[in-house]
Amino acid sequence: MKREAVLGAYRALLRSTRKSFSGDTLMLTESASEIRRKFEDNRNVTSDTEIQNLIDEAQQASHFISTMIVQAKLTSRGGYEMKPRKEHTGGTLEVPSEEILPKSV
Repeated sequence: MKREAVLGAYRALLRSTRKSFSGDTLMLTESASEIRRKFEDNRNVTSDTEIQNLIDEAQQASHFISTMIVQAKLTSRGGYEMKPRKEHTGGTLEVPSEEILPKSV
């Protein structure tokens, strides 16, 4: 049971990042690496309570990524465009400042 729940949480996180970062190879690669690293770091956890806490944390992270992250894409006009989906309804919009957005070359 525990193994299936852990694998399910792992897969849910990967699905969430694939959906949220679709088309962004760097973010897909980096997020998959970070997810893998977090799960590897906790591979030897044996306490049922701690395992359940980690599964809950992974499920919360998956929900957050799916509902709270909308990736902006650079348009041909030099601006950024976001296309929220229905699962983003009720979220708070935080537009990053120009200083942290990469400058187009």
